[in-house]
Amino acid sequence: TGLTIDTRQVSFNIISGTSMSCPHVSGLAAVIKAAHPDWSPAAIKSALMTTSYTVYKNSKAILDSASGLPSTPFDYGAGHVDPVAALDPGLVYDATADDYIDFLCALNYSSDLIKHTTSQGFSCSSSKIYSVQNLNYPSFSVAFEAASGNGKDSHEVSTVRYTRTLTNVGTPSMYKFSVSSQTDAVKIIVEPESLSFSAVNEKKTFTVAFTANSMPSGTNSFAHLTWYDLKHRVTSPVAFTWT
Repeated sequence: TGLTIDTRQVSFNIISGTSMSCPHVSGLAAVIKAAHPDWSPAAIKSALMTTSYTVYKNSKAILDSASGLPSTPFDYGAGHVDPVAALDPGLVYDATADDYIDFLCALNYSSDLIKHTTSQGFSCSSSKIYSVQNLNYPSFSVAFEAASGNGKDSHEVSTVRYTRTLTNVGTPSMYKFSVSSQTDAVKIIVEPESLSFSAVNEKKTFTVAFTANSMPSGTNSFAHLTWYDLKHRVTSPVAFTWT
């Protein structure tokens, strides 16, 4: 492993990390594409992310091999992939190329930069409101304003809202919402709290609001949002950061 406490010597080794994860996950994406040839790249990515796991079979948190401490979404992202579960995720967060172009507009990309990135001409509309929060991505990065340090705004409340759309890729079902969070400092409200799907490819939209007081700059915490029915668990990691 390269750790100072590990004195093992073997003729071969299994290396973990992003460089090793990339080809494995790419291969799994090909397996899912073969099983579901009509799925978009975004749907395949969503299936891999939302069905991944973050605990061992004994229900204890996966450890960070570098520190030996429980890992977080900053270490594992959405988690360890579960190929079998990813073949039947129940719901997916789908997106098109146009959604990503809108995301570039929200990042204030110029027409030249968008053309360089996408190889197509596009001009952001001055009459449309673009938002980075509303890219239909299977995870949430929530940035709150940090306290200034003088103590005057330590109780200032801010709210960040996200809108997401789920597409049913399974059988008709009713999904309910649940949340697990490391902190009580963030209030999480989802509307609606349940979604009913009656057909394949049916889409339903929900809004989630994160509300928190100001905290010292550099403070981080995490949560997981899950839509579940009797068979599926569609889980998204959430990272809270005060900056």
